[in-house]
Amino acid sequence: MSDRKAIESWLTDMDGVLIHEGQPVPGAPEFLRRMRASGKPFLVLTNNSIYTPRDLQARLARMDLHVPEESIWTAALATAQFLSDQRPGGSAYVIGEAGLTTAMHAVGYVLSDYAPDYVVLGETRTYSFEALTKAVRLINDGARFICTNPDPTGPSTEGALPAAGSVAAMIEKATGVTPYFVGKPNPMMMRSALNTIAGHSESTAMIGDRMDTDVLCGLEAGLETILVLTGISTRAEAERYPYRPSRIVDSVADLIDEL
Repeated sequence: MSDRKAIESWLTDMDGVLIHEGQPVPGAPEFLRRMRASGKPFLVLTNNSIYTPRDLQARLARMDLHVPEESIWTAALATAQFLSDQRPGGSAYVIGEAGLTTAMHAVGYVLSDYAPDYVVLGETRTYSFEALTKAVRLINDGARFICTNPDPTGPSTEGALPAAGSVAAMIEKATGVTPYFVGKPNPMMMRSALNTIAGHSESTAMIGDRMDTDVLCGLEAGLETILVLTGISTRAEAERYPYRPSRIVDSVADLIDEL
């Protein structure tokens, strides 16, 4: 990748890159300090739609990871922006937490179960059978089906949790309607993030811990891709994919001197 332009802006995943199993990755606090001091635009990305950027800012700060609220980009924000671009001032039946409902309200959407334009499925720790049944019926009646992200599971300190992708598969099975996923690995997530920081693909790097989401998403959006080995994908697993990251490093600590 020697012919690429110098990196002028950065996108980085959160889980597996900055934090792992509820603890900061060694070197991540200094990485973020250097990032902020550099003045280069950056965003911390997450497919998790449960929390608002302000919530995530506070959660990260408790681990000595200091990220400005405006430097956090979630699948909920990307989903709300996508729907606002597609159908401004529309309506949606939303299954999710404050991160998603707040983002939807912020773009002027009405949240309603009466003939909504969309059914929007996000992450929640309390999926309700009643809510899922309503979603199935609304989709059968013509509502368009959107899901914030395709992740089948999510991380927790107790182990894997079923995530939006798994629940979406259940609704798809019940309706025969495939959802449109906005979050990673859809390059839509990368492009909306780039637009947010006025970045350019040829001079932006994406740091992630998963070949099947972070690296794939960054690759398809034309970014330099950096795989870190502090999360899901290992160096051996990376070799089995038909595509490759621009480079592989042990952790974000190895990138501090580039900032």
